[in-house]
Amino acid sequence: MSTATTTAAARIRNESRVAAMLRARPRLWALLAVVVVWIVVWSVTEGMHTLEISTSTRTDVHGWLQDLSESVAEAFSAQSNAIARVVSGFADAMDSIFTWLQHLFTVAPYPRPLPQIGWLGTIAIAALVTFAIAGWRMVLLVVPSFFLFGFLGYWTDSVDTLLITLFSVLIACVAGIPLGVWMAHSKAVSAIVTPILDVMQTMPSFVYLLPFSILFGIGPAAAIMVTLVYATPPVIRISAHGLRTVNSGVLEATDSLGQGRLQRLVKVELPLAKRTIIVGVNQTIMAALAMATIAAYINGPGLGQPVIDGLKRGQFGTSFVAGLCIVIAAVMLDRTTTAASVRSEQARRAGDRGRRLRRMVLAAGTVGTLIAVYLSHVQVWANEFPANPDLGTPLRNAVDDFGDWLRTNLSSFTASIQNNFTEWFLNPVQSLVAESPWFVTAVAILLIAAIVGGVRALVATAVCLAGIYLLDLWYNAMVTLTSVLVATAIVVVIAVVLGVAMGRSIGVDRAVRPLLDAGQTIPPFVPLIPVLILFGPNRFTAIIAAVIYAVPIATKLVADGIRGVSPETLEASRSTGASRWQEITKVQLPMARGSLLLATNQGLLYVLSMVVIGGMVGAGGLGFDIVKGFRQSEYVGRGLAAGITIVLLGIMLDRITTYGAARAGASSTWQQKKPLLRRPAWAGLR
Repeated sequence: MSTATTTAAARIRNESRVAAMLRARPRLWALLAVVVVWIVVWSVTEGMHTLEISTSTRTDVHGWLQDLSESVAEAFSAQSNAIARVVSGFADAMDSIFTWLQHLFTVAPYPRPLPQIGWLGTIAIAALVTFAIAGWRMVLLVVPSFFLFGFLGYWTDSVDTLLITLFSVLIACVAGIPLGVWMAHSKAVSAIVTPILDVMQTMPSFVYLLPFSILFGIGPAAAIMVTLVYATPPVIRISAHGLRTVNSGVLEATDSLGQGRLQRLVKVELPLAKRTIIVGVNQTIMAALAMATIAAYINGPGLGQPVIDGLKRGQFGTSFVAGLCIVIAAVMLDRTTTAASVRSEQARRAGDRGRRLRRMVLAAGTVGTLIAVYLSHVQVWANEFPANPDLGTPLRNAVDDFGDWLRTNLSSFTASIQNNFTEWFLNPVQSLVAESPWFVTAVAILLIAAIVGGVRALVATAVCLAGIYLLDLWYNAMVTLTSVLVATAIVVVIAVVLGVAMGRSIGVDRAVRPLLDAGQTIPPFVPLIPVLILFGPNRFTAIIAAVIYAVPIATKLVADGIRGVSPETLEASRSTGASRWQEITKVQLPMARGSLLLATNQGLLYVLSMVVIGGMVGAGGLGFDIVKGFRQSEYVGRGLAAGITIVLLGIMLDRITTYGAARAGASSTWQQKKPLLRRPAWAGLR
C-alpha cells in the first residue's frame, strides 16, 4: 500500500515537473519537437525528392531569365525607351566624371605622360580636407595611411578605390539625405520607401553585381552604379532616424515663434540631427568601400583587382598586401568620419581664440596645398610615388613563405580540424536540410518560422519558400542555408561568451571593443585571405571567414543587451544567494533574449553575405551559381535565379529573426529597422 502510494506520488511529481517545464518554455519545446520529428522523417526518406540538379542544368525558368536579361541589355544598349535613355545617360555621366578624376590623380591623360596631380599634391589635399572636417589628430592618421599605400606598392589602386568610394558617397548623400528628410516628415513616403530599403539592405553585396553587369556591361560604369546603389540605403534610413529623434519640445518652441517648415528644417532639425546624419554618411562610406572592392568582379578599378587576382592564382601574399591596403583605407575613412561627427562640439568648446587659430592654420594649409599641387604637376619626383622604401615586396614574400610553411608543417593539423568539423557537424546538418524531401524541409521551416516569429513570419516564410521552389534552385539554396545556419550557430556561441564578458566587465569591454570596431570596418572578402592560407578553398573556409566577419556586430548586440539588464534586478538576484553562473543563465541572458535574437538576426545576414562570396573559393551552393553566371554568359539566367533565391533566403531569415526578436521583447531602440550593412553606431553600440 505504502509502496504503491509512494510510486504514484513520485509519478505525479514527475508529471507535474514536466508540465511545468513545458509551460515555462513552450516555444523551445515546440522547436525541439519539430526538429526531432524532422530527423525521424529524414532518416527514412534521405535523398528522396531533393530537387537537386547538375551544375550544367538550365531549366525553363533559367532560360526565361536569360532571355529577359538579354532583352533588357539590348534595350539599354539601344536606348529604346525613356527609362533606358535616362539611366544610361546618368551612368555615362558618372563614368565620364570618374574618368576625369582618374586623369586628375591616377591615370596619365594623353598626351601628358603623368597624371595632372601626383602623390605630393594628393596627400596635401587629403591632409587639408581632413583637418577642415575632422581636426589635426586625424591628419596624423590620414597622411601616414596615404604613404603606406605607396610604400606597399598600391598607390594607384588605393587612390582609385578612394575615388570611386568617395564619388559614389557624394552622389548617394546628395540623393539620400533629402529622401531621408522626406521620410521623416511623411508617413506615406516612409511606408513606401522602408520596404524597398529593407530588401536592398537584406541583399548580400555580391548579388548586386550580376544585374548591373547586364545593364551596363563590364567596367567602371557598372562599378560606379552598383557602388552608388548599394551605398545609398544607410544614409537614407539613418538621416530619417536622426530627424525623427529631434526633441519634440524644441520643435514646439520653434513653431510657437512662427517659423516656417523650411526654416525649422534648416535652422533647427538638421543642426540637431547633424551628428546622426554624419554617422549615416559613415555607414554609407563603409558600404561604398565594401562594394567598390567587390566590384572588381565586374572590372571595377581599385584594390579589389589584385586581391581577386591573387586569390585566383593562389598568390596569397599579393592578396594579403592589397587586402591590408583596403583595411588601412577602411580604418582611415571610418575614424575620419567618426571624428567629423563630433567636430562641431569641439569647435564650440575651443572658443574664439581656437577658431581664429584654426582659420589661420587652414589659410596656411591652403597655400601649402596649392604649392604641393603645383609641384606635383610640374615635377616628376613629386608626381610618381617613389619606389623606395618598398614594403610590399618583402611583406608579400613573407606571407607566401609563411603560407608555404603552414601548409608544410601544419597541414595535417588544419586538415584534421577541417575534416572533423565537416564530418561531425557540417555534413549531418547539410544532410538533414538538403537531403530531406523538399516538402519535408519546407514544412519544418514553416513550423519553425511560426513558432519563433508568429503568423507574420509564417506568411513571409511561405512566400519566400514558394519563390525558391519556383526558381528551380531548391537544393543549392538548402546547401547555402546549411552553411549559413552552421556559421551563425558558431557566431552566436562566440558572441554570447564575449558579449557576456563585455557586458559584465568594463575592463573587458575596453579591451575587446577596439578589436570589434576594427573588425567591422573590414570589407567582406578580406577575411577570406588568412583563412584561405590556412585551410585552402572549400566550404569550411567560407564558413570560418563568415564567422570572422559576423562576430563583431553580434558580440556588440549581446553586450548591449547584457549591459541593459537593470542593476536592481541583479541586486535582487544576488540577495537570494545566486552564483555568478546562475546570475548569467537565470537572469541576464533571459532578460536580454531580445538582444540575443537581434544578434542572431544580424549574424545571419552578415554570414549570408559572406557565405555567398565563399562561392568563389569552393563553398558551392548559390554563390557558385552566381560566380558561374559572371564567367559564362550562357549561365546568366541561372545566375540571376541564384541571386533572387539568395534575396528570398535573406528576407526569410530576416523576417523570422526580426519578428522573433519583437515577440521576445527587444528594446524600443531596435524596433526600427537597422542598417544591415555595417555598424549601426546610431543605436548606441559604439
